[in-house]
Parts: sequence; C-alpha cells; structure tokens
Amino acid sequence: MNLKQRTFLLVTGASRGIGREFAHQLSGQIKAKGSVVALLGRNQALLEEAKTQILNSEPNLAVHTYSLELSTARTEDFTKILETARGGNGDFERAIVIHNAGTVGDTSKRAKEIGDTLFLQQYYHINVFSAIALNCEFMRLFQGIPKLVVNLSTLAAIAPISSMAHYCTVKAAREMYFRVLATEEAAPETLVLNYAPGVIDTQMTVQVQREAHDPAIVAMFREQREGKTMLTPAQTTARFIQVLEAQKFKSGDHVDYRDETY
Repeated sequence: MNLKQRTFLLVTGASRGIGREFAHQLSGQIKAKGSVVALLGRNQALLEEAKTQILNSEPNLAVHTYSLELSTARTEDFTKILETARGGNGDFERAIVIHNAGTVGDTSKRAKEIGDTLFLQQYYHINVFSAIALNCEFMRLFQGIPKLVVNLSTLAAIAPISSMAHYCTVKAAREMYFRVLATEEAAPETLVLNYAPGVIDTQMTVQVQREAHDPAIVAMFREQREGKTMLTPAQTTARFIQVLEAQKFKSGDHVDYRDETY
C-alpha cells in the first residue's frame, strides 16, 4: 500500500467528524506531486475549513470541495464531480475512495414501527443508493490503475442493536455490496476494505444518546462519553492507516478498530 504514489483521493462526508479526519490524515500520507484530494459533503463552509486545514499542512496538494445533498443525488452528479476533480490528469498511479457519508436514522422507533416508505426511500438513497452509484462511477473512471475502496462500516452492519433498525439495515446492505464487489474484482488492482471505526465521540453518537428508545443503549453511550472511553476521530483514523500499512486483510474483509489480527 504505497501512499507515496500520485494519488486521487475522494472522501465523502468530509466536512466534519471521521470523514474530515480521514481526509486530513490521509492527505499527510499522500505527498507525490500531481496528487488530488476531493472532499464531498453537505456543508460548503465546513468543507472549505477542511480544505484549509489540509493545505496548511500539505500546500502542494490540489484540494477540491463539492457540496452535494445525497438524498437527491443522481449518478450524473457523481460523474461530474469525479471528472471535474480528476481534470485532465490521467496519470494517477492509485485512486482511493472513502465511503464515509451516512446518517443514523430514527432511533426513537422500534423495528416494528419503521414502515414509512417515503422516509425509507430517502434514507436508503442517502446511505445505500448514493454510495453504490458513486462507487460505480469511481470504478469506471479509474479502471486500469490500482484502486482502494473503503466502506466505513460498523458493528451494526453485522450485529443487531436495539433502537438502530434503520442504521443496522442500511449498513448491512452497504457492506454486502462492497463484499460482492471484492468477490468480483481482482485484487490487488481493486482492494476493498470494510472498516468499522469503533464508537466515536461524534454528532452521530450524541444523537443516538439523545433519541434512542432503549434505555440500555442511552446508558451505554452516556457512560462511554462521560467516562471518556469513546474513541476520537483522530484515534480511529490513525488505526485505519496502520491497517492499510500492514495490509494483512483480504479484499472485502470487515476490520474493526479493536481487531488485533490486522
């Protein structure tokens, strides 16, 4: 995993939290002249802050920001973003996409209560359909060079968690898509990683703690936050880079922050 090559890096959900930290730390690893970093998110002002943070550390990188609402995003939106960010540079030695963007859903409802099909359509569009559409365009536009495809996964993708029926189902669907991708595409040209970053002190876990219907889940998140045992975005990103550098995982693997095997 040579991150010193001329690299195209796209990070979704890059305006805050884990996505912003991934973009920042990975940019510090990508130093080759001609490398490009593309930041995709909802909040343009926060994306510009993330861009400035990167350029303060790595002034020679080309950094682009793109604001997009994933609930209505279409394939042609992703095509335009990728083509614009890539520009006329067809000389990349590696392309990386970090599928980080996502939402937790309504944790106040039990599984038997989430039957609103309009809400489900929008929720799945944000969390599953948009990631698949973006990935298809990424694979098409960067065919012929080594690609790293990273899906920000979670324990909720492989284990049921009370209060999180929305989140568990989209994360499971998304991870299975990337596992199929890994099965169909030959490594090392395409390397797929489902990375579960652990429980992070972010807006998402604050929302779960505030809204979850299950008192046990609320208590767990509160105790971890108050006890300062939740991970920071910087901690889990540093661990992610260690996983990449060691490269002990097989394409498509689910790797958790706490997995010592990797």
